[in-house]
Amino acid sequence: MAGRETRRRATVQEAADELGVSVDAVRKRIQRGALESTKEGQRVYVWLDDILDFDQSKRQVEGGAVHEQMRERIEDLKHQLEEEREARRRADTIIAQLSQTASEQARTIRQLEAPSRVAEQPQEPPERGDEGSTPTESRTEQERGAQRPWWRRIFGG
Repeated sequence: MAGRETRRRATVQEAADELGVSVDAVRKRIQRGALESTKEGQRVYVWLDDILDFDQSKRQVEGGAVHEQMRERIEDLKHQLEEEREARRRADTIIAQLSQTASEQARTIRQLEAPSRVAEQPQEPPERGDEGSTPTESRTEQERGAQRPWWRRIFGG
């Protein structure tokens, strides 16, 4: 359903502001015949149509529905962001707990190894015979192996 039309006269600058384009764009539209214009003296006036359309009010209502959908989407995104922040906070807490546990385990390992290091005091090397190593030397290596932690025996060190 077409509404009624009214026409009004505006300067090129006013037309550009109302149409949301530059002054040069309005002048080009006048040259192409897309806008009706009149010239009075040195001044150019553009005829703008004011359309009073009933469909326009319908579009505003539909725009309100779109606005409401966007508002709902924003609320959903806010909720999702809050959930992500909470998950991140939980992950940070778990990481901090794991880090603390690792530090405690390292401290415990150092304490357990400390007595074995005391037992591994340097001894005078045994005298070597003609064969290169003595039975006493191989026995001390076996004793040292028994004193070392299992993970050092397996992985070396």
